[in-house]
Amino acid sequence: MGLLKKTTGLTGLAVAANPHHTLGALYGKILRTLQKMPETSVYRKYTEQIVRERAAVLTQTKDVYEIEQKINCGQAEELIIQAENELNLARKMLNWKPWEPLVAKPPKGQWDWPPAKS
Repeated sequence: MGLLKKTTGLTGLAVAANPHHTLGALYGKILRTLQKMPETSVYRKYTEQIVRERAAVLTQTKDVYEIEQKINCGQAEELIIQAENELNLARKMLNWKPWEPLVAKPPKGQWDWPPAKS
């Protein structure tokens, strides 16, 4: 274990008491939620890849500072917020079912980018 962190240096973001455990639990919940989606879902495919990579970092090291360096997406407390947000999104995606076909045919130009000027 590394040194105990006294502050995140970010206003309003307190130091997490046990970030290793919290991240592990959140990554597990995200992966279980993703398992309920079809394997062909693009969201599942790429989110699962990222979460599995981050979970692997957790199993390889116990030092929070080293986890932050290897994942390279902020402090552990920020990683926890990201994981909580991803879990919320994954649960919403289960309800939205974006992998299902559209109910009605989209209007012409709906998916064109950049949008055509009229």
